[in-house]
Parts: sequence; C-alpha cells; structure tokens
Amino acid sequence: MTIETIDRQKCKWEAAELLQSAQVSPKGMTALYMLLWLGLGLISSLSGEGFLGIFVSILASLLLYVLSAGFVLYCMAVRRGERAEYLTLFDGFSFVGKLIMLNIVTGFFVFLWLMLFIVPGIIAAYRYSFARYNLYENPGIGVMEALEMSKRQTDGYKLQLFVLDLSYAGWNLLALFPTVCLNQMMVRDLTAELVYGIPAPAAYFGIPILGLSLLCSVWRLLVSLFYYPNCMCVQLAYFETAKRTSGVGAGVEPPRRSDWGGWNAPDGLG
Repeated sequence: MTIETIDRQKCKWEAAELLQSAQVSPKGMTALYMLLWLGLGLISSLSGEGFLGIFVSILASLLLYVLSAGFVLYCMAVRRGERAEYLTLFDGFSFVGKLIMLNIVTGFFVFLWLMLFIVPGIIAAYRYSFARYNLYENPGIGVMEALEMSKRQTDGYKLQLFVLDLSYAGWNLLALFPTVCLNQMMVRDLTAELVYGIPAPAAYFGIPILGLSLLCSVWRLLVSLFYYPNCMCVQLAYFETAKRTSGVGAGVEPPRRSDWGGWNAPDGLG
C-alpha cells in the first residue's frame, strides 16, 4: 500500500469545476436537502414529549440517514459526469435497513473508543468514515464488511482527513454561529431560573424561541449552499484516492441509475 499526500487545494478546485458542469444544480440539490432536513427538525420539535415525541424524533433521524445517503449519491454521480435527478435524495430507501444498521454500529464503536478518551474516539470516527461510502457504492455488501473496508482504506489517511475537515471549519462555524449564540442565551437564562428563580424569557429580540431557532436553521441552509456540495465532492475525491492506493474496493464498479430510477447494485452484489 502506497500512501499519497493529497493536494487538498487542487481537489477543491477540481470539485468546483465539476459542480459547475453538473447537469442538476448543486445549489438546488443542497437547498432541497437542507429544506427537508429543516422540515424534519421542525416536525420533531413540534411533536412534544412523551411516546409520540420520541417516535417522531427517531423517525426523523432515520429519514435523515436516507437523505444524507441520497445527497452523497448525487455527488458521486456529479463526479462521474452523470445526471442525478432531485429524487436521488430518496434512493437510500432501497437499502434503508443497512443504512440504519451501519449508523448504529458505527456510533456504538466510536462510543466505545470515546469511553477510553476523546482522542481515540476521534481516531475511530475517521477510521470508519469511509464505511458509508462503501455501502452507498455497493449496497449488496454487509455492514461489517463496509466497516472493515473503511479501516483498511483510511490507514495512513486519517490525519489528512482531519486536516481536510479543519479546512472547512470556518464555513461550519459561520453556519452554526447564530445557533450557538441562541443556545448560550437559553442556557444562561435557564441557569438563572434554576439558581435565582428568575423566569426564563419565552422570546428574544421580540421573536419567540421557536421562531429564532427556525431563523438559525435558515441561516445554516443559506451558508451550506456555498460550501457543502464542494466539501462532499472533495471527501469523495479522498475516498477514491484511498481506494486506489489501498486496493480495497478499487475494482468494484459504482452503482448507476437505471432508466426507471433507483440504484442498481453492481453485478454479483444483489
């Protein structure tokens, strides 16, 4: 196995060029993805507490797994110069069971490493970060196989992946800044209510908290339009380099959309 030093800036430029030539607008696809994400979050917030609230929150989380897979499948199609329609966002339903299981198992493994210390937990998160891409490309493989492939593919690339994430940290901070400020004000006032008995306000700047939360989410959506498609395409470029240099998954043909929609597994995989 040969470890390559990936030219991060070159990958970003290439991703920008690919996205400019995409047959379906990346901003449009990102807006649809984020709007659906926003809608699911709003429904979850309005469902209240109790059994119904828990059920709706779990269902919303599962639907987000599907939407996330669909957005990655769109970016995979862009990198191959193929057309992926807006309905691609829902293609994850064809292997939703494995999507759910992969997220559960990955989360469990990372949690076990976090029990030791935060650094091993971060390393574990990067060790399994390519597992979902392996599953999206090859829906016929098993969850544990996708995780094992990711372990071998990320060997020697974890630091480069970490640096890649740091390069987008400014965009992430910009997108989350209003939400962080709102949460800080809410925590401050709830603490004052518990300690001093001062009632926590139901609104800030004359706007109800739910309305402010919605505005924060809209801000995050708008910021995401400018960086999220590029970020995902660059991550896929790293994934492709890791496959090629490790020899793990490099010889498998990625799925392609059929005429009737949905993703077809490569021959022999389902």
